[in-house]
Amino acid sequence: MIRQVKIRVCGRVQGVGFRFFTYQQATKLGLVGYVKNLDNGDVEIVIQGDNISIAKLIQWLEQGGPVSARITAVNVMELIPESQLVGFHIKY
Repeated sequence: MIRQVKIRVCGRVQGVGFRFFTYQQATKLGLVGYVKNLDNGDVEIVIQGDNISIAKLIQWLEQGGPVSARITAVNVMELIPESQLVGFHIKY
């Protein structure tokens, strides 16, 4: 079953290579979507894929993500899967 979720990651997650490391993890897990910095200092991740791969990425985030980051909260919201998502991208 294909799921799509939006994840908001709070803490020290900008200026520490967070988007790049998230891109690596998502690509390794075969997920599609994007990661982008938000104006308030948080990072938004939209991913689509199977339940197991999504759970692994969320677990990676909840365990602290990249060593350079200091994650204080991981908020996950279910979305309706979009068929136009292709590949995983870093948005600027």
